[in-house]
Amino acid sequence: MVMLSGQVADGFTTILAGELIDRFGHFKIWHAAGSVLVAVSFSSVFGGCVPCKIFGTSSSTLETVGYSLFAAIFNVGWAATQVSHMSMVNCITLNSTSRVVLTSCRNAFTMIANLSLYAVALIVFAVTKANTYADFENQYRWIVYSSIFIGCCSVGIFLFGTKEPRSRVGAQGNFHVRIAWAYWIKRVPYYEVAIVYVLTRLVVNVSQAYLAFYVINDLRMAQSAKALVPAIIYTCSFIVSVIPHVPL
Repeated sequence: MVMLSGQVADGFTTILAGELIDRFGHFKIWHAAGSVLVAVSFSSVFGGCVPCKIFGTSSSTLETVGYSLFAAIFNVGWAATQVSHMSMVNCITLNSTSRVVLTSCRNAFTMIANLSLYAVALIVFAVTKANTYADFENQYRWIVYSSIFIGCCSVGIFLFGTKEPRSRVGAQGNFHVRIAWAYWIKRVPYYEVAIVYVLTRLVVNVSQAYLAFYVINDLRMAQSAKALVPAIIYTCSFIVSVIPHVPL
């Protein structure tokens, strides 16, 4: 239920954010607002059931509603941040080669961010020992708060160090015309890319959600394996995906 609410919110917000950004621009404002929502909601999810603390009860229904609400808020902020950040690439430059380079740099730093998170988790699992349920909660809270701090610093560098792109003029001296939704709906590659992306994200999300349980509960590995094994899988996946594009 919690994951479903997040995915539904993500789907609707991605469409809405894309449309509003196309109409009004202000990429950095959308990025900053989305980052704030992500930081607040993410810390709230791992900080306990906020509605339960407010109403002084711990019913399962209220817990489900509370976690689902913050999961939805997280995905709303995530969609706004991602759409605005990716949209900036097309407005920073009109050169297709430069756009590919910018997108590649973005993907590279995404990989660095993911590996940094696994490194933080590995350090926390190695330094702190967990014997009780409360100890496990504290471990994940340390991981979350550390990642939020690093993320806020990175967002600050991006917002203050990047110039807001303006509308650019095309090669013929005309402004680019917004493409209507009907154009994409009639294109077969649109559905091909959508199906591949959805299936890929489904496999990735499900495998990531259950990998930690499999490593600890079934394989009986050390707690540090919850960070080490996903990091190895992620690194190998990146290497394999890059190899076909390397000239021989």
